Amino acid sequence: MEISIYSKEEFKDLFKNLETDYLDFDFLYDIYLLASSGINEFVSNNILKAKNISPFEIANYCFGEYVYNLSSFNKEEITNLNKDEKLKTLIATSAADKYISLSSFKFNEMKLANKFLPTISSLSIYLNFMLTILNQTRKHKPELTLIHDLFYKSVSIANCVLNLLTQGFETEAFSTWRTLHECECTLAVLDKYKQVAIDRYLVHMQYGLAFKNLIDDKSKQDEIFNQMKQEMKPYGLKSKDIKKYIEYGWLYCIDEFKNNPNYKLNFRDGLEKIAGLSKYDKVYESSSEIIHSTPMLIYSNKVYYYYITLLNLYESFFRLENIFVTLFISRVNKDQANRYLMMRKMYMSQLINIHKKEMNNFLNWKELNIKKGA
Repeated sequence: MEISIYSKEEFKDLFKNLETDYLDFDFLYDIYLLASSGINEFVSNNILKAKNISPFEIANYCFGEYVYNLSSFNKEEITNLNKDEKLKTLIATSAADKYISLSSFKFNEMKLANKFLPTISSLSIYLNFMLTILNQTRKHKPELTLIHDLFYKSVSIANCVLNLLTQGFETEAFSTWRTLHECECTLAVLDKYKQVAIDRYLVHMQYGLAFKNLIDDKSKQDEIFNQMKQEMKPYGLKSKDIKKYIEYGWLYCIDEFKNNPNYKLNFRDGLEKIAGLSKYDKVYESSSEIIHSTPMLIYSNKVYYYYITLLNLYESFFRLENIFVTLFISRVNKDQANRYLMMRKMYMSQLINIHKKEMNNFLNWKELNIKKGA
């Protein structure tokens, strides 16, 4: 049994909207036929099954190889290359190798979840709706849309955590949740203290650009450094403290932070604490063991990190969603707002129940492993 192969017209139709000045469909189709022929040999030798071979993926590997290999040449050179039989064979061989290795024999991590489970899909559909609403009003103007843009990034990161979990990358998902937690703490403080905190945060964004030498006007950059140094003096901060002042010094605009010596210029004793989320400090600390490649990363327990990531992701989502409803639903049209609130009514109770169920599963798993002495 031979693999399915596109006709020339079917092949052209795949890429009709991706035509370029140098695209020679006859040459490209010959590449596709050569690649398919090479893959078919694996079928003939009973290494692959014809019914599992995707002509769509083969065609796209051929297209990608072809475009990338020719994109750096001028039109005259490309015209000659489109007649080069050696190039044709080289591209076809590379496309076939990549298809066989990455599509048919791709290594996959053991997965504890997939996108079809309500644990993943119910949260995914909610995040998708939020991103849709946020994307429609994105402006990339920090002075006007800082919270909006930070919110969009936060929901995108939450979506990324879910995707990593479905791919079997639990520790990577956990370290990504750490970034989400940093974002949600920032959002919580900006939302609570409003414009005074937003304005100061924007100033420190400029400090960060100056520190990385990204200000085009170097005299302006020098002014910014001098301003920072003057601001740091009353707090007893030295040059060595400049990085932490850039990252967390904006919190001095909050009287509670400025007047309480228990607050520090760091995440755990500063931003996380003023955000009211200190109960996550141990979880946040353990995520640093993953980021810094300790033995915890190398010999991590997949089940443990799956649960710890999923549960913390859900809890971050619940907090973010509360801010979302307050800040953004009033800004969209009535029809979209009604659809969101209907979805909220349908899925929020389900998500709360899923979190409760998964927490019980996690506790039962821990108890079982303690009894086993694991």
